[in-house]
Amino acid sequence: MARKASKGGAALTHIDAAGEARMVDISAKAATERTAIAEGRVVMGKATLDLIVSGNAKKGDVLGTARIAGIMAAKRTSELIPLCHPLALSKVRLDITPDKKLPGCIVRATVKVTGPTGVEMEALTAVSVACLTIYDMIKAVERGIRIEGIHLVEKIGGKSGHYRAER
Repeated sequence: MARKASKGGAALTHIDAAGEARMVDISAKAATERTAIAEGRVVMGKATLDLIVSGNAKKGDVLGTARIAGIMAAKRTSELIPLCHPLALSKVRLDITPDKKLPGCIVRATVKVTGPTGVEMEALTAVSVACLTIYDMIKAVERGIRIEGIHLVEKIGGKSGHYRAER
């Protein structure tokens, strides 16, 4: 028996009629341009943020390293998430903005592909790994750092159309 999603009544695409996990067959889907934007926050003390912004963290360039880690993670999402398709990404952009009001960093990933499936998981993975990298590089300074609010901000393209998260 096919299982239904809790909202909207749509069947879960990664579950077959017998309730087993499966990779979705996308061979009949048209290749279209698809974009996903995801965001998250790394919340820390003001002194820790000042250390990152000054470029004086003991492990080096925190933001630059996190940016590269996020890009690399997006490209390897199918190796991390069991049922994701490997995709030839055409764009991965990581923007990390220090925010004194948090205090902390806002991490935003934009991922594009021209293909038969979307890139939401790639954008979410990029943000997650970039946030984890920031944590790793400054955990010796502050253990109480929090990673929060990782979510899909926007999805453009594909059969399900345009999605934008409510603020």
